[in-house]
Amino acid sequence: MGKTLYLDCSSGISGDMTVAALLDLGASEQHLREALSSLPAHGFDVAVTRVRKSGLDACDFDVRLDAAHENHDHDMAWLYGHLDASDHEHAHEHEHAREHEHDHTHEHEHAHNHEHSAEHDHAHHHHHEHRSLADVCAIIDASAMSERAKGLAHAVFGKLAEAEAKAHGATPETVMFHEVGAVDSIVDICSVAICLDDLDVTEVIVPSLAEGHGTIRCAHGIMPVPVPAVVNLCQAAGIALVPAPVTGELVTPTGAAIVAALRTGNALPASYAIERVGYGAGKRAYENCSGVLRAVLIASAGSDDAGDGDRSTVTKLECDLDDCTGEALSRVIELLMAAGAREAHAIPIVMKKGRPGHQLEVICDGELAPALERIIFENTTTIGIRSMDMRRHALPRTPDGIETPYGRVATKLVVMPDGRVRAYPEYSSVVEACERAGASFQDVFRATQAAADAGHSGDAREA
Repeated sequence: MGKTLYLDCSSGISGDMTVAALLDLGASEQHLREALSSLPAHGFDVAVTRVRKSGLDACDFDVRLDAAHENHDHDMAWLYGHLDASDHEHAHEHEHAREHEHDHTHEHEHAHNHEHSAEHDHAHHHHHEHRSLADVCAIIDASAMSERAKGLAHAVFGKLAEAEAKAHGATPETVMFHEVGAVDSIVDICSVAICLDDLDVTEVIVPSLAEGHGTIRCAHGIMPVPVPAVVNLCQAAGIALVPAPVTGELVTPTGAAIVAALRTGNALPASYAIERVGYGAGKRAYENCSGVLRAVLIASAGSDDAGDGDRSTVTKLECDLDDCTGEALSRVIELLMAAGAREAHAIPIVMKKGRPGHQLEVICDGELAPALERIIFENTTTIGIRSMDMRRHALPRTPDGIETPYGRVATKLVVMPDGRVRAYPEYSSVVEACERAGASFQDVFRATQAAADAGHSGDAREA
């Protein structure tokens, strides 16, 4: 069963802070570097170090661009469909800079100090190619990241594109990513996805985001804090902002997009146990602010109601198909499960005019919905998918195993609402035992069930 992550954003949140906090929690740096090396994007390296921030020992994650790619943007600058070339050069450099790292005034004064000669324009455009959302998704898909990590990264970039499209009167498809800056954001967002997958995090709780106040000097002039992209992300996802006594910007668009895409809950359990804590350092110093993101792996504390279980929200995707073969249905279900769906199945239905068909239903965590929708569109004949959020109540369960006359067979222990424990033999383990012993499925299954029932009778505390 996956882990629950609680993000304490009392000092705001950015992409690099999130990666650092997850590494501090125990995500594998080696695995992260291996996955990042497979990205078809160049001109960067990453550094993972320890720093002291407000007296706290914290992890620092830094994406370093090489000399050929460095231009003081340090992250993506979004460009959207209706600007001419001169506007293009200066478009929205602030909104996607990694605000916990670099001084805005320096970045934008540097940009404005260029002489706009023909030579400069030529050099500028040579280094400032642009990527659409589709281009970024293609980079993610071409990597060696796991399917679940790819899905998480797609979800975050999708939220960013929606927020920027709303701010600029464009569409997610026409919003463009500045190439040099996009390298930083691709690395930050993919790193978050890789680390979450490595830690097996399936639930993310973020009650609120602390945000500063004041204004930020940008290429377009003076912007209020929070910036438009953050406002749009928080509005769309229902994220609560808490004013902090800080003059400056604590929540970056990348940080807000991570929360908007990956959050599964906004309230901590009534009681919980802390399993592990990690601290990710921001790059800027503020008064009245620790400048760290605290990430905590938690588990609900035990109570007298042993079978209360996990209450969370999942997303259901469904579509109706009347011209899809059984083989195609089998394949898409296989792909959906491999990409992280909790469940995927097809139900026979009778459609209009008496036509036989199937309803494809998929249950998944909300952040995976965009990636799973892509799989459905690409592997079936549907042209539309319905989605809805649903409350899920799952009984507590833990993996176990039992010795049988046919060898050891894996089981799953489930705690019932009254505290009794039921053991369920795992199908694949039963099949393996059948093949080892040359026995029938029914013989092995019954022997496993009997041994499990005898060994785990009683309440949850006895188990």
